[in-house]
Amino acid sequence: MKSADYPEPFRALVRELRRLPGVGPRSAERLALWLMEDGERPSALSAALTSARDGVRHCAECGFFCLGEHCDICIDGAREPLLCVVERATDILPIERSGAFRGRYHALGGRLSPLEHVGPEDLRLGELTTRLERGHFTEVILALSTDVEGEATTSYVVEMLAPYGVNISRLAQGMPAGGGLESADELTLARALAGRRQAGVV
Repeated sequence: MKSADYPEPFRALVRELRRLPGVGPRSAERLALWLMEDGERPSALSAALTSARDGVRHCAECGFFCLGEHCDICIDGAREPLLCVVERATDILPIERSGAFRGRYHALGGRLSPLEHVGPEDLRLGELTTRLERGHFTEVILALSTDVEGEATTSYVVEMLAPYGVNISRLAQGMPAGGGLESADELTLARALAGRRQAGVV
């Protein structure tokens, strides 16, 4: 006796949903069922996907997402002359939402990774130097990952930007807000101790 299963179009939908990051077999099946419960949902989702695919692009200046040639951040004339360099466009939002930074951004489009065959020519490094040549930035802030690839990228960018005579800094590293010592690894603790600040005078 043949076992019962979903019709092939439904299984094809589940297979496609499983291709999404972080979606496993059970989650894909639940999503597919949710979509099929309402006849309007698949059409609305399809329209939204098509609209995003056709309308959203990367800013020609910083690499963030926009609808035109430049994003709202790049056309904002009130920004400070600071440039924050991040790995990917998605890294811009957490910094921007913090409200602690009012400068401009530059997304490299990744990080150096010889094992994944990502070299300097694969990143938006040329665009970065072009912006420094024509811009009036007083400081470049490197907000890159602190793993091996991130550190290698940071070192490369620092060396590359040295001839431009601009101040280069990087994000402070150490204990996260609300974190306890028992949950911190050795590297985090070492960096927190190295970057300690004076709290009072005896």
